[in-house]
Parts: sequence; C-alpha cells; structure tokens
Amino acid sequence: MWTYGIQLWGCTSQSNRNITQRFHNRVLRGIVDTPWYIRNDNLHKDLDVETFDSVIKNYAQSHEQRLQRHMNVEALQLLNNDGLVRRLKRKKKQFELV
Repeated sequence: MWTYGIQLWGCTSQSNRNITQRFHNRVLRGIVDTPWYIRNDNLHKDLDVETFDSVIKNYAQSHEQRLQRHMNVEALQLLNNDGLVRRLKRKKKQFELV
C-alpha cells in the first residue's frame, strides 16, 4: 500500500526520503523488538524487507522497461532526456538497467 505514490517519491529530495526511511526503520524495530545495537541494513536483510530507495529504484526500472517495450512511438520519446531544460538544479535520476 505504501508504494501507491512511489513514482512521486523519486522526485523528492534525499532528506525527505531519509525521513521516510527512518520511520520505516522504527516501525520494523518496533514490530520485531530489535535491540538498539543491531544495524538497520542487517535488520532489512534478516527480515527480507527492501529499503525505501531500492523500492523506488525497482519501480523506476520496471517503468522504463515497460516504456521501451511500448508500441507507441511517443511513449518512447519520454525516455529521451536530450535537450531537456530543467529549472531546478536537481538532475533527473538515471537508473542503470541490470
């Protein structure tokens, strides 16, 4: 359910994503009653739960793959970033397809 608006979270600042990740870590720690000295990355690995940024990355990659397979030529043009004028200093994230 929390992935409902995940497409918008890729455009937010890193500090906002960190706030959400910290809340996610607190909830996981509360559910399994983990001691304070267990690292968050170990907690995620042991519970087999992805981090917030990795979920955003996976959704972005699957969206890009769907656009590449799309039969509409205009949908393919959405992947073209050449000549894109951005008013903000932030760059559009480019995820490598594995």
